[in-house]
Amino acid sequence: MCGIVGYIGKRDAYPILINGLKRLEYRGYDSAGIALRTDETRVFKCKGKVQDLENHVEGLDISGHIGIGHTRWATHGEPNDENAHPHRSMNNKFVIIHNGIIENYSSLREKLIRRGYKFSSETDTEVLANLIEYIYLKGNVTAEMAVRLALSKVVGAYGLVVICEDEPDQLVAARKGSPLVIGVGKGEYFLASDATPIIEYTQSVIYLNDDDVAIISRDELTLKTIHNDKLTPHIQELDLDIEQIEKNGYEHFMLKEIFEQTQSIKDTFRGRVVPASKELFLGGINEVIPKLVEARRILIIGCGTSWHAGMVGEYLFEEFARVPVEVEYASEFRYRNPVIYNDDIVLAISQSGETADTLAAINLAKEAGATVLGICNVVGSSIPRNTDAGVYTHAGPEIGVASTKAFTAQVTVLTMMAMLVGYRKGTLSKEEYEKHIDELACLPEKIKSILDKSEAIKELSAKYVDSTNALYLGRGYLFPVALEGALKLKEISYIHAEGYPAAEMKHGPIALIDEQMPVFVAATKDKSYEKIVSNIQEVKARKGHVIAIVTEGDTVIKGMADHVIEIPETLEALAPLLTVIPFQLISYYIAVLRGCNVDQPRNLAKSVTVE
Repeated sequence: MCGIVGYIGKRDAYPILINGLKRLEYRGYDSAGIALRTDETRVFKCKGKVQDLENHVEGLDISGHIGIGHTRWATHGEPNDENAHPHRSMNNKFVIIHNGIIENYSSLREKLIRRGYKFSSETDTEVLANLIEYIYLKGNVTAEMAVRLALSKVVGAYGLVVICEDEPDQLVAARKGSPLVIGVGKGEYFLASDATPIIEYTQSVIYLNDDDVAIISRDELTLKTIHNDKLTPHIQELDLDIEQIEKNGYEHFMLKEIFEQTQSIKDTFRGRVVPASKELFLGGINEVIPKLVEARRILIIGCGTSWHAGMVGEYLFEEFARVPVEVEYASEFRYRNPVIYNDDIVLAISQSGETADTLAAINLAKEAGATVLGICNVVGSSIPRNTDAGVYTHAGPEIGVASTKAFTAQVTVLTMMAMLVGYRKGTLSKEEYEKHIDELACLPEKIKSILDKSEAIKELSAKYVDSTNALYLGRGYLFPVALEGALKLKEISYIHAEGYPAAEMKHGPIALIDEQMPVFVAATKDKSYEKIVSNIQEVKARKGHVIAIVTEGDTVIKGMADHVIEIPETLEALAPLLTVIPFQLISYYIAVLRGCNVDQPRNLAKSVTVE
């Protein structure tokens, strides 16, 4: 979950590293550091954000055309100066930055201590640095060989870049389970955890696969496996614009990304939904559509917001395609010894395409013979490369840690998939199929009408800035939206919030309701409308404050709720794509008014690439 950046070439490395770390700070912001190489390797690091690092190096020698940088999300050892990366080996032969977890670091550390090694940090990374050095000195081998041999003894995940003091004109990089991309320039190379720090310098990139090792000098890149098998680098062109990763006048990335949903949803169905001819195409899964049509069961796996999108997918597939669906937390699925049949279809959902638990769950499903499909936002990431087929969401880069446009893009893809399978299967009529195609195309404008009410939503949000708890309720398709609304609030404002099926309120949560409790209700007109009205009355009878998301023109709930936010009418299956927008805005405004850093909430990082 940490951010890695590196450079080797003719330019000054420091500006590239520091700007790259700023771009990657959404991946970790407990501490930051850089190493710069001239006649020697100089390391600068400190606890805090990248700005603290900039302040720390002010007035110091930051020259050099080779360097590596790191912004940390703490796993082993608390955030402090000593645990910050880069780490030196004991005899200063190696400097290393590392993302991931070395699971057997404790036993390796004990062996190294018995061989005379001393440690100055609590990190697993320093163990790896010393292991590489020990092999290097003991075996009289090259730096890249020492790295490969050390990694063969490691259990766990890593994305790393290494500088060797004795071989100063090269960087050695390796990856297993933690993303690493290399940008290819003329007489220069760039390294990073993802492409965001690279795009202003080059559009040509190499995505490392698991067990890849890259040996990089200014003019040459050699790619091999940790077992020393030579590989041919596969260079890809980035489809990414630098403007997509800038705030463009918005105060926060999260707010920008909420407002981008009018476009990101459109981009997700562009070329796939054709209202004029009432057609829907999903080329990425075209060859496996027959398997989806014949599937006896679909398993959906994801984490966090992606899991909530999967919950919406369960309702969609069961209604449109009449196939049983199970939605699983990837972290539980991989360790539960689940029952997987070889004719199962597994849908793996991830914004980054690098989520460690989801990748492990994919491998488990593939070993069982299931067909595994990916729904992912990042082209070239691990999940698309490790699944049988899939659909990209095309939401564009999402920098804010709290996911917003990724959720609606994922739900859009799941909607299209369920519609297509249901239509091909004959369980969704032509009339309903075409009606949903038409309505899907109308959603961006309807979302815009909700966003146009943002100032009113901000005023409403201010009334609940001092809340300590909140309850979110929904029924049917809107139950997962309640879960997502509660997650957004707790992630960025640190207010405890729970999402519940409205009917389940009487089985526990109703005990919490009093005049201090805001209750956010997704209550648009659908087949559960009368039931949700009753649930709201139950809350009001106990003096709870009700904030309801209702369909335009609703007078019943408006007469009993404390506040209502009206949204345009839509089809029941598409309602999650509209109702979630006010919840996102409410969470954002409450967090901002509480003085929280919404783009970098405490203890969280964007891409969970470690267990």
